[in-house]
Amino acid sequence: MAPMAVSEPRFRSFHALRIKGFAKSDMVAEIAGLGLDEVEGHLASLQEVEHALFREARALWQLTPAGKEAHRAELAKDAPAEVRKAIEATYPAFLELNVEFKSLCGDWQLVDGDANKVNDHSDAAYDSKVIARLVSFDERARPIVSTLASAHERMTPYTPRLGGSLDRLRGGEVKMFTGVMCNSYHDVWMELHEDLILTLGIDRAAEGSF
Repeated sequence: MAPMAVSEPRFRSFHALRIKGFAKSDMVAEIAGLGLDEVEGHLASLQEVEHALFREARALWQLTPAGKEAHRAELAKDAPAEVRKAIEATYPAFLELNVEFKSLCGDWQLVDGDANKVNDHSDAAYDSKVIARLVSFDERARPIVSTLASAHERMTPYTPRLGGSLDRLRGGEVKMFTGVMCNSYHDVWMELHEDLILTLGIDRAAEGSF
């Protein structure tokens, strides 16, 4: 079944930057599911109309206040009412998983969630146990993420990106569970959550689902 909505490529780049806040162009391309050259063209066009700026010192892009306002207007067109309604129907299931995921992340960073026992990953048996739980979590998350993608095509990349992070974690890259700004499972999951919050117009603080 074809997705209910499909974004224009430029908006995918625009939206990816809005999701991330600050990002290098390759990260925008990763989130948008587009080629780097195409994304760099989109970012340059946003800069031309003062909707984005480039911080050369760290090679980071970000939206300007005017860019955020323009994004809000374009997002309303990108995800019309019937699409938001379809996403809203699946969102409670996502939130249930989000609670479980936060617990998983806590157990990965702290042994059994104990604030006095930082996980230094020296106990392979413990790490394997938590990774096995993440594998189970991913198996249950995939149908939900796929349902979201059936409502909007720009959510399609999340499933393979989550899977790729999990594969790298199982291959021994411990940072791919909760690492920051490295395409870890946590990075991708949080990007998906932010995407949903933006698309549905939810106040994250009011929701209390960080």
